[in-house]
Amino acid sequence: MAGRHRLLLENAQQLVLVCGRGEEYLLREGAAGLPVLRDASVVVGLDGCIKAVGRADVIRNQFSGATFEKVIDCSGKCVLPGLVDAHTHPVWAGDRVHEFAMKLAGASYMEIHQAGGGIHFTVEHTRKATEEELFSTFKHRLERMRRAGSTLVECKSGYGLNLETELKMLRVIEHAKQSMDIGISSTYCGAHSVPKGKTAAEATDDIINNHLPKLKELQLSGEIHVNNIDVFCEKGVFDLESTRRILQAGKDIGLQINFHGDELHPMKSAELGAELGARAISHLEEVSDEGITAMARAKCAAVLLPTTAYMLRLKQPQARKMLEEGVIVALGSDFNPNAYCFSMPLVMHLACVNMKMSMNEALVAATINSAYALGKSDTHGSIEAGKQGDLIIINSSRWEHLIYQFGGHEALINYVIVKGKVVYQNEMCGTMSSY
Repeated sequence: MAGRHRLLLENAQQLVLVCGRGEEYLLREGAAGLPVLRDASVVVGLDGCIKAVGRADVIRNQFSGATFEKVIDCSGKCVLPGLVDAHTHPVWAGDRVHEFAMKLAGASYMEIHQAGGGIHFTVEHTRKATEEELFSTFKHRLERMRRAGSTLVECKSGYGLNLETELKMLRVIEHAKQSMDIGISSTYCGAHSVPKGKTAAEATDDIINNHLPKLKELQLSGEIHVNNIDVFCEKGVFDLESTRRILQAGKDIGLQINFHGDELHPMKSAELGAELGARAISHLEEVSDEGITAMARAKCAAVLLPTTAYMLRLKQPQARKMLEEGVIVALGSDFNPNAYCFSMPLVMHLACVNMKMSMNEALVAATINSAYALGKSDTHGSIEAGKQGDLIIINSSRWEHLIYQFGGHEALINYVIVKGKVVYQNEMCGTMSSY
């Protein structure tokens, strides 16, 4: 196949496809037998999409007359899909390292929150920060996520709680979408907490009557592009009925439902999400058995966050029960000032050790299933012809090292590739040649 192409990865020791037949997601049975090619190659076209995947000799013959902007010899290395982080809060100002000491001394999340810390502390600092200041720190955080192998990241607003600051955060996210080589799924999370001076009912009315109409107007004008709506459905924050009203209003203007539920208290969030046709629900540490069954039936993804349960010393989400019941299990870092983790390899490791997932299940949950949770598994999350050329190359002969080496991704990840373009190269791991 003659012509010019953007990238050729050749001779990979292992090429982990994750999916081989265009699956939208994988359940437990599908994760058990991941397709892995040996001595394999991948071609990415000038449009940033994968053109061919297969054995190195077959690809070599198929593209014998072609030229490539870049060729990377992956001998002795593994190629995997770019990782997908399905839950982050990366736009904020103000550091909460002092609260970590409070948590270590025994203070609970809600005790810190009720004392004016937590989300309220971050809101105060985020409201004062300029758009430029927020973008500068956000860009740095995205770059760190990318170096850890994430090529698609869900990014929430939610540290404004008033219309002005929420829109400021969404503009910052939009700026990154337009200017950075990383995939972003944007989430409006104005119902992250009840603002000081308002009741939950007043905050709910403000969101429905003011925030969402303005968001719709800005979407229609093309100024911002928001994908999801989120609510923190929790005791002392937004109750089930307020959550229902906000999520339905968001769905009515075309947003996917992707919200926080059943984290600190059982709220029947999973049942509500299944009823409303939610794409995903996050946390779920306190989900009911009925909620798990409802999510499985509704094909609503469970975005599990092992870092949060670990840092807050909560009980771990019931990953094994969810997998056995047929729930689509995804993973996210929950990066935020309260759970400061950029690394999906670390998240996968914690999922295996603390939530008893297999390495195959964790990789599926951090690729195709996380992409599904964001409504993007048709373009992301696996290495298949037609999908976006988002890939990582690790300097190891077995892909499992990405999970096995606890905190070792900085030395392991050789290249991170977005749309066939090398966006990160670890100079200590091999060389790249241009043709």
